[in-house]
Amino acid sequence: MTSVLSITNHDRDIAGLKYIYPVISRRAGGLSIGVNFNTNNACNWRCIYCQVPNLQRGAAPVMDLALLEEELRFFLHYVQQGDFLEQFDLTPEQRIIRDIAISGNGEPTSLANFEQAVELIGQIAVETGIFPGSHFVLITNGSLMHQPSTQAGLKQLARFGGEVWFKLDSATEQGRKRINNSVQSQRKLLENLQTASRLCPTKLQTCVLHFGQQTWTEEEKQAYLQLLQTIRARQIKIEKVMLYTIARPSFQPEAAQLIKAEVTEINMLAADIEAMGFDV
Repeated sequence: MTSVLSITNHDRDIAGLKYIYPVISRRAGGLSIGVNFNTNNACNWRCIYCQVPNLQRGAAPVMDLALLEEELRFFLHYVQQGDFLEQFDLTPEQRIIRDIAISGNGEPTSLANFEQAVELIGQIAVETGIFPGSHFVLITNGSLMHQPSTQAGLKQLARFGGEVWFKLDSATEQGRKRINNSVQSQRKLLENLQTASRLCPTKLQTCVLHFGQQTWTEEEKQAYLQLLQTIRARQIKIEKVMLYTIARPSFQPEAAQLIKAEVTEINMLAADIEAMGFDV
């Protein structure tokens, strides 16, 4: 391990392991232990800001649970008792494991043995003293919440005090097609969000960026605020809304046309959302 950890380097191979990788996460506020469920770089969406090279459409391969256990135990021991912190020269505030995050190079809920993998991670984290002090996070586009395997995995996530970070990059069907290359309908979005929040504490995560003159226009912003009103009216419980923008280069064809949002723009959006009673 010779690379530098930073918010601009989320290299999945930095630890030399198949499933486990460390990152410095802006949203987690420090050291996050990532678990890559999609080692084949396959996803059912294709977000234009995605930093996964050679991204392909598809599902995660079946996970080798024995290897997952071996790698996670090894890496947690390396962080807790080895020289990991010194080797990467982490600052004092970065030396705390903020979370274990199920994420990686695609949509993790497409994993066939999703429930078993979530349960195994939770058990190991409890045994090694990581939980309950650190968070357990599933980062998902939320599109597969109808699957029994996903719902069973969310119940396991909740059992270990975990939470869902549910992607919402646009409140319109046209916007999601443009940003996520998804054909998700508004009805399905709300159904999936309802399912996620019913099974496990759920936060929305929204990437604010500009792609020509087509994304995060005033019309898109108003649609987003209106959707939040609908979510509130339907009594779908959202723990928090997390706003962020791009920090690492996209590996998608649209990369050169993407512009990250200014801090002032995000703060103005945050103020409007907070005025509606949401934690942002």
